[in-house]
Amino acid sequence: MNFADDPTAFLKSLFQVAVEAADPMAQVKKYLPAVPKGRTVVIGAGKGSARMAEALEACWDGPLEGLVVTRYGHEAPCSKIEIVQASHPVPDAAGEAAARRILSLVSNLTADDLVIVLISGGGSALLSLPPDGMALADQIAVNKALLACGASIDEMNCVRKHLSAIKGGRLAAAIHPAHCHTLMISDVPGDDPAVIASGPTIGETTTVDDCRAILKRYRIDLPPHVERHLASPAARCVAPDDPRLEGATQVIIATPYMSLEAARAAAEKAGLPVLMLGDTIEGEAAEVGIVHAGIARSCVHHGVPVTRPGLILSGGETSVTVHGDGRGGRNVEFLLSLAVDLGGLEGVYALAGDTDGVDGREEVAGAVITPDTLARARALGIDPHASLDNNDGHGFFEALGDQLITGPTLTNVNDFRAILIL
Repeated sequence: MNFADDPTAFLKSLFQVAVEAADPMAQVKKYLPAVPKGRTVVIGAGKGSARMAEALEACWDGPLEGLVVTRYGHEAPCSKIEIVQASHPVPDAAGEAAARRILSLVSNLTADDLVIVLISGGGSALLSLPPDGMALADQIAVNKALLACGASIDEMNCVRKHLSAIKGGRLAAAIHPAHCHTLMISDVPGDDPAVIASGPTIGETTTVDDCRAILKRYRIDLPPHVERHLASPAARCVAPDDPRLEGATQVIIATPYMSLEAARAAAEKAGLPVLMLGDTIEGEAAEVGIVHAGIARSCVHHGVPVTRPGLILSGGETSVTVHGDGRGGRNVEFLLSLAVDLGGLEGVYALAGDTDGVDGREEVAGAVITPDTLARARALGIDPHASLDNNDGHGFFEALGDQLITGPTLTNVNDFRAILIL
């Protein structure tokens, strides 16, 4: 495809390349352990966990049983592994019930047994199990507050681990003495296994004091049950040197950088020089949009840091501090901020989308912008600045017909951003 003939179609093709690079069907087989003497139990959680289970069933040479929980609409066909669907990003009773069943499945196993744990982004919300003395409603209240205040993914997961009966290494501890082998698809900046889905099979180094500091930083009012839990020994996570974690193994089978590299290769094959900004960009989505706009302007006016025509790629996970009541999402917030700051600069096109196909709570991956985005919006009577102030990115791009709608991709390696400069 010629990028100059149809810039938006070209950007969408790069997004598809990035998603396909993280398809579990192409990755799972490479990282499987040997068939054990005893049982093989498969458990997992995340937006890509059902597809991971499907891939495992397709290549495993032995008996299988188990259960994984995924987001509503992200199921995949499996015959031996049960697929349960639950809510994301706010947990629900279905996720809680699935987490209880998962703990039950791995109870009373022996050293001859193997548990394969399939973890991908979204697993933290989907695998919600409140500790004794806390209700799911307490977890939901804290989770909603964290989402609204712009907390980073590391901060949110630190809190989630200490308010859980299954995260922060607790699942691996429950699996002992069976061998625990975890396959992960990373959706977090830096690919820290302890952060992916709040590390249910990874020993935790943060403390209850760290959790309290985050809650204090964002001035989150805690339900009384949460306060009591944090004051109890049950709030402490499982440490990395806990003997129950000895011998547990984990491998990351797909990462955001792998997907960005695949997109870079496709762009360079099409004849474009590429500026790679990396896969660990965080911060307020609107501010990240302004920074990207500045880089794009420099490319247009000065030919640096990449010449025209050229491409800028970046990934990571931004956040949004909610001030309005619009239909937001971090990728559309980024794009709307980018468009406003560019002010209709000629020759600049961009796409941003979540590789799982869902930006925020909308069944929309993201959107695209073109040099005439602002002009088309104003012709419809839409004020781009007002839409940005109201955190209404989805409403804005829906009105323009510029949404990126893929449906569930059955994987999740976080955000993908591409700016094409002609």
